[in-house]
Amino acid sequence: MLPIKELSPLFNIVLFQPEIPPNTGNVIRLAANTGSRLHLIEPLGFDIDEKRVKRAGLDYHEMSQVSRWPNWQTFLNEANVQRLFAFTTKAQRSCYDADFADGDCLVFGPETRGLPAEILGSLPTDQKLRLPMQATSRSLNLSNTVAIALYEALRQTGFNGLT
Repeated sequence: MLPIKELSPLFNIVLFQPEIPPNTGNVIRLAANTGSRLHLIEPLGFDIDEKRVKRAGLDYHEMSQVSRWPNWQTFLNEANVQRLFAFTTKAQRSCYDADFADGDCLVFGPETRGLPAEILGSLPTDQKLRLPMQATSRSLNLSNTVAIALYEALRQTGFNGLT
């Protein structure tokens, strides 16, 4: 288990069953640098202590707020989070049309299959977002998508506490 520092995060990043270690390492580093909390929903496609996760996250593991949850329902019941925004290529609404607020959760699915229909179906249409891209493209890299979405949310809320 990674250490958890009790700070008030501006945003919550949720990776549902991530599969590729360097992507998660990159998101750990992103979360540490933005004061965001990272939630990892199991099962993970790798061991969190795997060398490739640590290499991508560099020495930011100690600075990050990371929580692991055994499943989606436990996360919903116990994480005490506010509004959820699911990122999916199936959404019609751009993340640039959303109105983000401190405490929101940005939820991302596994690299090879995206969020399951049950999660997407549980959210209102206006809480399912996508990043604009070419119509012929399948998807963007997970850690890039998280960074783009998070920085849009941070921009909208004035980058509170970030310099």
